[in-house]
Amino acid sequence: MVDDSGPRTRCGIDSVQIARIERLLRETPQEDLLRIFSAEELQDAGDGVGRLASLAARFAAKEACLKLFPRETALGQIGPGDFAVARDGYGAPSVVYSPKIQELLDRYRLKTIALSLTHDGATASAVAVTEPAETRVPLAGRLIYHLLPIRRRVVLSNLRRVFGGKVPEEEIVRLAQAFYGHLARFVVEFLRFPLIPAQRRAALVRVENVEAILRAHALGKGVLVLTGHFGNWELATAAGIAQFPEYRGRFHITRKPLRPLWLDSFVYGRSRREGFGVLLKKGALEAILDRLAAQDIVVFILDQHAGGRDGVVVQFFGHPAGTFRSLATIALATGAPVVPAATWREADGHHVLRFDEALPLVECNDVDEAIRANTRMYNAVLERFVLRHPEQWFWMHRRWKGPRLSTSHSSPGS
Repeated sequence: MVDDSGPRTRCGIDSVQIARIERLLRETPQEDLLRIFSAEELQDAGDGVGRLASLAARFAAKEACLKLFPRETALGQIGPGDFAVARDGYGAPSVVYSPKIQELLDRYRLKTIALSLTHDGATASAVAVTEPAETRVPLAGRLIYHLLPIRRRVVLSNLRRVFGGKVPEEEIVRLAQAFYGHLARFVVEFLRFPLIPAQRRAALVRVENVEAILRAHALGKGVLVLTGHFGNWELATAAGIAQFPEYRGRFHITRKPLRPLWLDSFVYGRSRREGFGVLLKKGALEAILDRLAAQDIVVFILDQHAGGRDGVVVQFFGHPAGTFRSLATIALATGAPVVPAATWREADGHHVLRFDEALPLVECNDVDEAIRANTRMYNAVLERFVLRHPEQWFWMHRRWKGPRLSTSHSSPGS
């Protein structure tokens, strides 16, 4: 059974006969068994008299957890192997999630799943209950939302497109207010950044998994970095990369010109002083290829709307969205690895710049289909980044708009 007492609080209950698990263990090949139980779970259950009851309770827990997500379970998108049961030092059970489950928790704004397990001589039972995530809203966010609601209609529309039907309306409003609070901190940090001594800047930012981009760079084809407007991307990127002086001048960002011109000079001038090259998107193909041939790193900000010949329509949070085709086009043409990267601000005010492992290149006989498939994969990565810290994405941009886009070839540098 499943008790769904609200969009964010869910309860799943399941019972299983221990004799059923005994038959399962006896009749199931080891490789199939590992699709149900992790190697750690099988080892933790031991070989003694309590093994069957322990695994039966874990199986009931997996089934209870699946009932928390009935739609995804019915569609076959998740299964028992996406959940594992571990125990802490006091013997209390907890759920270990696969990346797919973590993404579901983020989509439904759920913090965690709490478990309760029990068994008697013949039956094992489990109860799984979700705990909603709490969105902290700073005072500045509330004030700006009510008194200076810059593009508030766009912000709320975008949030509803992503979270509508999954979380209550009041949570969507809290996310909007938290976003405005983040935006206020962003502006203050951006203006103060040049005044901060270099040593203190480095202490503000932690770089995670830098090995991923180093492995990609070692392939000798240059690197394409996939990112978006996450956290304080200006501060975190500049201070993070500055910790690796050997790469000064090796990072180049593809960007659109800003209006008015003084803002363009201010923002991009600062980027150049921090050691970043700036490549204007329009007509940048030759410059990008030159940088890759020199084994440099080119950063693509891919979370904005792209129209006309510049874009290809692919899904973004379940809705068609015009997305720049240039990154996929260049990756297919050069074989340069695409490394995802994101930044975010932690609760204590420190920033994180994290690199993920290089993405596999999807190749098809049809070039347009290959561009579409890779671009959809890029959007899926951006979705995970947005869901990880939703209040720190740039919701003011009109990400979904415009008529159906052209699917014909365009300049990759656009």
